[in-house]
Amino acid sequence: MPRSTALLFWFALAGAAPAQSPYPPLRVTPEQEHFGFNLGDDYQLANYTQIAAYWKKLAAESDRVKVVSMGKTEEGRDQLYCIVTSPANQKNLAKYKEIARKLATGDATPEEARNLAEQGKAVVWIDGGLHASEVLCAQAMTETLYQLVTRTDPETMRFLDDVIILIAHANPDGNELCADWYMREKAQNRRSLAGLPRLYQKYIGHDNNRDFYACTQAETKNINRILFREWFPQIVYNHHQTGPAGAVLFCPPFRDPFNYNFDPLVVNGIDAVGAAMMQRFLVENKPGATCRSGAPYSTWFNGGLRTVTYFHNMIGLLTETIGSPTPSSIPYVPSKQLPKADYLSPIAPQPWHFKQSVDYSVTANKAVIDYASRNRSQLLFNIWHMAHAAVERGHKDSWTITPKKLPPSTGGGRGRGGRGGGSGGRAEFERALHKPNDRDPRGFILPSDQPDFLTAIKFANALLACGCTVHKATADFVVTGKKYPAGSLVVLAAQPFRAHVMDMFEPQDYPNDFAYPGGPPVPPYDTTGYTLVFQMGLKADRILDGFEGPFEVVKEEVMAPPAGKVLEANGATLFLFDCRSTESFKTMNRLFKAGEEVLRLNGTTTVKGITFPLGSFLVAKKEHTLATLEKIAAEVGTTFVGVPNLPITMVKTVKPPRIALWDRYGGSMPSGWTRWVLEQFEFPFTVVYPPELDKGNLRAKYDVILFPDGAVSRGGGGGGGGRGGAFGNGGRGGEENIPAEYRGRRGNVTAAVTGPQLKTFLKEGGTILAFGSSTGIYDFFGLPLTNHLVTVGDDGREVPISRDNFYVPGSVLRTTIVDPTNPLTYGLDKNVDVMFSSNPVYRLKPKASGVTVVAKYEGKTPLRSGWAWGQQYLDGGIAVADASVGKGRVVLFAPQVNFRGQTRGAFKLWFNGIVRASTVEK
Repeated sequence: MPRSTALLFWFALAGAAPAQSPYPPLRVTPEQEHFGFNLGDDYQLANYTQIAAYWKKLAAESDRVKVVSMGKTEEGRDQLYCIVTSPANQKNLAKYKEIARKLATGDATPEEARNLAEQGKAVVWIDGGLHASEVLCAQAMTETLYQLVTRTDPETMRFLDDVIILIAHANPDGNELCADWYMREKAQNRRSLAGLPRLYQKYIGHDNNRDFYACTQAETKNINRILFREWFPQIVYNHHQTGPAGAVLFCPPFRDPFNYNFDPLVVNGIDAVGAAMMQRFLVENKPGATCRSGAPYSTWFNGGLRTVTYFHNMIGLLTETIGSPTPSSIPYVPSKQLPKADYLSPIAPQPWHFKQSVDYSVTANKAVIDYASRNRSQLLFNIWHMAHAAVERGHKDSWTITPKKLPPSTGGGRGRGGRGGGSGGRAEFERALHKPNDRDPRGFILPSDQPDFLTAIKFANALLACGCTVHKATADFVVTGKKYPAGSLVVLAAQPFRAHVMDMFEPQDYPNDFAYPGGPPVPPYDTTGYTLVFQMGLKADRILDGFEGPFEVVKEEVMAPPAGKVLEANGATLFLFDCRSTESFKTMNRLFKAGEEVLRLNGTTTVKGITFPLGSFLVAKKEHTLATLEKIAAEVGTTFVGVPNLPITMVKTVKPPRIALWDRYGGSMPSGWTRWVLEQFEFPFTVVYPPELDKGNLRAKYDVILFPDGAVSRGGGGGGGGRGGAFGNGGRGGEENIPAEYRGRRGNVTAAVTGPQLKTFLKEGGTILAFGSSTGIYDFFGLPLTNHLVTVGDDGREVPISRDNFYVPGSVLRTTIVDPTNPLTYGLDKNVDVMFSSNPVYRLKPKASGVTVVAKYEGKTPLRSGWAWGQQYLDGGIAVADASVGKGRVVLFAPQVNFRGQTRGAFKLWFNGIVRASTVEK
């Protein structure tokens, strides 16, 4: 269709013919004048400093836009977003924000909701730059802003009248890094993103799109506050790059499965907006858009920017678009030349320029805004309807049907569903799927007397950051015959974001998903099980009936920990604090920083009715100790109990640990997450790179070396360390082509060079902690371990279990502690939930010695949340092993006990490993 015809078509849809606009054109600074190029020009990228300055310049020149800071990024930049709407709407933002809030929270009667929906303006969030190496997104977002500010055609005026558009930068720090890295070469044909020297988010790189329910990073907190506490948009559009090979972009709808917790209107809304996007691409003669089966994206996982919105009754969108400032081409992919329902208009192979990708992105943005404009009142009413339905459902008996609850003929087969036409009726339905004990909880109680209640506060803060309502008990109370102490946390199901609450407390039941009956498993988009209350190791009671109590709403956005106490101080020479609290390690590190002497209990003891388990900490009283303890008690929440003395045989001395944390050139996400966790618990550490390890003399500098997932692979090759960092290990050329601050980082951990240095480190008394795939380091030292996941073939030889028979993507599994007296297990219960993501599982070789099994998978059903096809094969497999090498120790954490900063319930395993490395006999 010629462009003029397409424009006439859109004018007709808008209900207006091309005519003189009542809005006079505004003179604002053109892109070329500000940046020195137009956004989308080949070989050109604007960094965040330039973009932020341009946004502010447009806001000063136009009354259609305001620029607001969400807060600071992890590197300290202001994270900006633009409020774009008509000048009349700009004068009434408070009114429209309040309408959006009342509807999104269900704070209105049905009649009021209808009236408010007619009065309000649709709110649409559009972001870019989250994955900063996907450089298209921030550039296209700014081009969209420019067009909305400068154009005066009837469609743009309608957009501005009907919609409040929030244009947000999702990762300023990464934009600065990536654009500067690309533009550092003066010769355009040498410009490249290859060899980025570090992660494009300070700690977690690509995983910044996996953090939205745990809400650990500054940028995540900023975004969640705008989405779920301030603006409550009905549509959230999250731009990404790159599209499927042979196509231009992926757009909604998404493939199955969708999560059973959120409202079906969410899925319906996604499909409707996706259809509008596809239609606009077709009308504007922009072929190459695919959906559903065109890419692996689903709506199951909660942790992404667009996916967390589903659990808040919002329409979350994702596109993945090709394009780079360096010209490229669309390759010839024969399968992409045949139209089908998920790929209506194939595109021919051809050269491709950055401006084309920018244009596609702008078209997608306009399609979304157009849909919001045309469906303004319905979007506003729908979000109220979903909130209202969530509250109503939380007040009554309800059942969430998941695959495991279905009869085997319909729910659990290997890719085979039921044939339909069953003989049962309503009575059979009630018996099978409405069992009284299978009801959804009316709420959850986190007792304040659980040993690690300070972690429960962290969990509650994650809920609060996602806009959920949390209550705190002001007095003791009783529910279903159980007494709960004051200070316990209560999370009721009857709230507008009920879906998010259920997703954080209840196990995910991912359906068996196979390519075809009898075929291989289909990999999920991300983790299939992630129940946060499990990962954090908390005790939470599910309450099936309605209940009341002396509860008050937590009004703070962030709860402070309840203040601890210093008890029995008179006559005390030592003060005990409980190792079952994960915050005890932060307490230990603060004591070290204050110059205090820290010890560890080599048994159990009871003081004034309080029992302190094996491994609890002590601090010896000095002149200023009491003041230090009172300060820590107030800030951290740790309670200290004084004792006159203890037998010397009951204590060991702990020294401040000297920690080395492996990383690599370009950055490793698992290492970055580990670094973030260490900082949260105030462990001092040094980041080391393979060349430093290869130099040796390690024991003189370190007590313990941490190798996160991806640092070492079995056989001695260095790991890649995950997405989000380098594109290759150092980019083009030698060290002279790398900025000075990043030199000396390239290389891998190898058996030939690094191995001998690590052996010497161990023989001299050092400790190595290895996680996930890095547990393959056991080969360096000849430890008597082998793969547990094997079967015996017809020839009597062991063969690995095939992926068709065993497949566990990201899921929460239960492990069993084998020896509770092992120092690695101090402060832990018998069972520990861990994140498992296609991780190794070990067993001891015959007549093995020198290796202790610390934790294993026990039983045929260790799955707690997610998907574990063939989980019975895990039975008896080793999850954590502790080995002696010389005077030192090697600890292998095969599952992800440090996963994305979330598995706080398992942190004590590796924290104890760190502490043991610096513990000496008293």
